[in-house]
Amino acid sequence: MPERSTQFFVDLESKVWDALVSGDADAEYELLSADFLGVYPAGFATRTEHADQLSDGPITTSYSIEGARLIEVSDDAVLLCYRADHQPAGSAEPESMFISSLWVERDGRWWNTFSQDTPASS
Repeated sequence: MPERSTQFFVDLESKVWDALVSGDADAEYELLSADFLGVYPAGFATRTEHADQLSDGPITTSYSIEGARLIEVSDDAVLLCYRADHQPAGSAEPESMFISSLWVERDGRWWNTFSQDTPASS
């Protein structure tokens, strides 16, 4: 059975955030499934649209993942829910979001197939 600890998925999710900090669109393609869907305050995003936001470089300068919880959805799917505190590039104001990311095991590896970000109220 594939790895299923909360820390394992926090580490995978951190790789997505690291790509946002480094501006590495290729890393995004290595983590997000071809059928990825992001649901964000500004609307929906495909894998390509999510990676394309890095075309001008990093969009985040720092982040932290807090209060991670893991929900077992099925034998090959888990939902990682957490609070992300991050500093958007070019912004003086930090942001906080509650995020739910669906990770699915396909052909022996985990893919981020869905993510929903909900802004944290002040």
